[in-house]
Amino acid sequence: MAKKSFLEQLINSPLAAKAGVPQGYPLRRYKQGEPLLHAPIVVGGQGRLTDALNTVLEGPYKLLKAEADSPRAGIVFDATGLTRPEDLNQLHSFFHPQIKKVADNARLVVIGTTPELIDDADARIAARALEGFTRSLAKEMRKAATVQLVYVDPAIDSSNFSTVESTLRFLLSGKSAYVDGQVIRVTPAPAEAPADWEKPLAGRLAVVTGAARGIGAVIAETLARDGASVICVDIPQAGEGLTATANKVKGTALPLDVTDPAAADKLAQHAQERYGKKIDVLVHNAGVTRDKLLANMDDSKWNMVQNINLIAPVRITEKLLAAGALGEKPAVIGVSSTSGIAGNRGQTNYATTKAGVIGFVDSLKDRLAEIGGNINAVAPGFIETDMTAAMPTGPREVGRRINSLQQGGQPVDVAETVAYFASTASTSVNGNTVRVCGQSMLGA
Repeated sequence: MAKKSFLEQLINSPLAAKAGVPQGYPLRRYKQGEPLLHAPIVVGGQGRLTDALNTVLEGPYKLLKAEADSPRAGIVFDATGLTRPEDLNQLHSFFHPQIKKVADNARLVVIGTTPELIDDADARIAARALEGFTRSLAKEMRKAATVQLVYVDPAIDSSNFSTVESTLRFLLSGKSAYVDGQVIRVTPAPAEAPADWEKPLAGRLAVVTGAARGIGAVIAETLARDGASVICVDIPQAGEGLTATANKVKGTALPLDVTDPAAADKLAQHAQERYGKKIDVLVHNAGVTRDKLLANMDDSKWNMVQNINLIAPVRITEKLLAAGALGEKPAVIGVSSTSGIAGNRGQTNYATTKAGVIGFVDSLKDRLAEIGGNINAVAPGFIETDMTAAMPTGPREVGRRINSLQQGGQPVDVAETVAYFASTASTSVNGNTVRVCGQSMLGA
């Protein structure tokens, strides 16, 4: 660990906190063997999913009555019954007395009906209004509490509510510690619950590119923790780190340049030769930055970023799909960035690719659904890595704090979101881009 500069020590000191410099509240992250939440949860609202919510949640969580005075670590509100703008006052009526009773690191989740799939004008307006409510409430919460919105397809009811369970378990746990103010859409596609929720990826074969270090290495570790076998991929020059990651996760190392035209063939061949099966989870994490103002950016900096960050994931996935090299219920996960959503000065090349990853997800969601799979993306914000540690103190400290949680995230926060997407229990979660940024003030 590099020694902190005087300025960095000052900014993070009790004196700075007293002066009003945001310090952030310690995040409660997931640990195997610990309860998903550290206090009971309250279920509120009255819609088509209320009974199903109570049934699904009463197993892994302790339920608490809304009028109780004891702290609650989770609140789930069924807003599917709000079908007119006049009904939105129920949000205030329910949440107003609840907010002062929430524990630290609380998880608040609102369940609504996907607006674009609603024919009735009033109901569509009411459903869309939930985004403004949840995103604003997320910015009001304190002590690391988060607020999310889950839109469920109108075809989902009590008979197929299991499609929503993996999303609730993710959001109502420490796995979503750095996910805040997000909107997740759930489809009615069949989802297969794992035999053991502690090992939701048991029997799955995963590929993680850029796995030699940083976020990629932690993604590999998290997928392995959840039961997956992992093929760790990185460029040959990163061989030492790649081997270390593969050994740590008891997986295999595959030195490979993802821009190689034969990359897809080599991935499929390795999966068959070493594991005797097809690829179930494909995580496109490999990426580079070559920052320059566009006026000063030469072709090499533009092309390298485009080829690695965007073109390689698109072509590899297309070739694996065409070859039938993906397994049953395949999950494809792209790594985008908040830079691709909000833009960033000096990153026209990088932001182009990260916005392209979102387009990649949107373009292939129907095709993956046709074969029983899904495709989603994570969009990290300020994550504590070697790259951010090398930033000048001022920009780094500002970057850490311009989000609702007032701190930087950890690589495991990105990895937990990837693992959520990778499970067969999340097959109904398709076409989403979830920001892992503590609800950054940049972007939507």
